[in-house]
Amino acid sequence: MIYLDNNASTKLDPAARAAFERALDLHGNPSSLHAAGRMARKAVEEARAEVASLVGAAPAEIFFTSGGTEANAMAIQGVTADRSGDIVRSGAEHPSVREPVDISGKGAVRVVDPGRSGVLDAEAFVAAILPGTLLVSAMLANNEYGALFPVAAIARGARERGALSHTDAVQAAGRIPIDVEALGVDLLTLSAHKLHGPRGVGALFVRRGVRIVPRTPGGGQEKRLRGGTENTPAIVGFGVAARLARERLESDAPAIASLRDRLERGIAARIPDAWPVGAGAPRLSNTSAIHFRGARAETVLVRLDLEGIAVSAGSACSSGTLQPSPAILALGLTAAEAREVVRFSLSRETSEAEIDRLLEVLPAVVEGVRAAAAPETGRIPRSGGAAAAAGSSPAAATEASS
Repeated sequence: MIYLDNNASTKLDPAARAAFERALDLHGNPSSLHAAGRMARKAVEEARAEVASLVGAAPAEIFFTSGGTEANAMAIQGVTADRSGDIVRSGAEHPSVREPVDISGKGAVRVVDPGRSGVLDAEAFVAAILPGTLLVSAMLANNEYGALFPVAAIARGARERGALSHTDAVQAAGRIPIDVEALGVDLLTLSAHKLHGPRGVGALFVRRGVRIVPRTPGGGQEKRLRGGTENTPAIVGFGVAARLARERLESDAPAIASLRDRLERGIAARIPDAWPVGAGAPRLSNTSAIHFRGARAETVLVRLDLEGIAVSAGSACSSGTLQPSPAILALGLTAAEAREVVRFSLSRETSEAEIDRLLEVLPAVVEGVRAAAAPETGRIPRSGGAAAAAGSSPAAATEASS
C-alpha cells in the first residue's frame, strides 16, 4: 500500500507505539494516591509537558481530550455555554468547528471565505469582528488543500475588539512551528493521530485566565474541565509523538515539500486540465489538492485504491456523503468542480519511489475516469492553460466573503 492520506490519519511511530505498549502496564488510575496511581499520574504529566512544548504552552494550559473533534467542541461550547455574542469563522473550517459554531444559537454567525487562490484575507476577517462578537475561529492550516491562514493577525484583531480567539491546529501541529504566544490565540486544538501518535487522544490549549464552562461534568480530572479517567497509554504515546514531531520538524518539512513539488510537477507534465487548488496561498509542505477537470474524485480514489494507492476525496470526517466539500466550495468552485478534487497528503514515511509509482499510474486512471464520465456529463477535458498556472479552476467564481 502506498499511503497518501496522512491528513486523515498517520502511521503510528514505532517509538510512540512502544511507549503506548509500555504504558498499558500502568494499570493504576492517575487520580489514585497510591504508588500505582502516582506512577500513572507521572506518565500523564510528562506527556502533558511534551505536548505543551510542541506549541510553546505551559503544561498547566494543556487539557487532554479524546481527539481534535472533542477539543474543538469543548472550546466552542465552553465559551458559548453561558455567554451570548456573535461568532466569526472562516468558510473553510473542519466540520468539528463549523457545526458547533453554526448551532450555538448565541448570536449571529458571520462567515469569511478565503479567496479562490486559497488566501484568507486577515483584514476582511478582522473587519467582520463587530461589537458584540464573542468568539472567532480560523484554522491554522486547512485539512483539505493545506492553506495556512493568518491566525496571528486574526487573534490580534479579536483581542483588540474584546473577542476570544480559537484555532484548529490539528493539521498544522508537527508540520509547521507553532508558538501560542506568537499566535496570541486563547484556545488551540491538537490531535495525536495527525502527527504519528495514537488515535483517540487530543488536547485543548486554554490560555491561562481564559474561562470556559466544563462540558463533561462528573469528575475532577483535567482540573474539572473534562471529567473521566485519563487514557494513560494513549496520552503517553501522544507525548512521545509530540516530542518526535518537535525534534524532526526542521528536517522533515523540507524533505516532504520536495516530494509534494515533485508530485505536482509530474502531474502538470503528464495530465492536462489538472491544477492544485488553493496554490496561491502559503501551504503545508505535505498537502496537494488537485482538481482533475472532468474526473469524479470518488472514482479516481477507487481506481487508485485498486492499484494499491490510498488518497482522499476530501475530509475523512465527511467521507461517504454525496455533498461537495464546503471548504472547497468556499474557494468559489462549483459543486461539480468540487467533486473533482483529489487530496494527496504526504508524511515523513513517503518516498520518492512511491511518488514516482503514483505518477506512473495516475494519468491512465484520470483518462479512464474522464472517458467514462464524458458521455454522461458532457464535461469534455480541455487545455488548462492560464487557469492551471494560476492554481485555480477556470470556472471558479469570484472571491466572496460574508
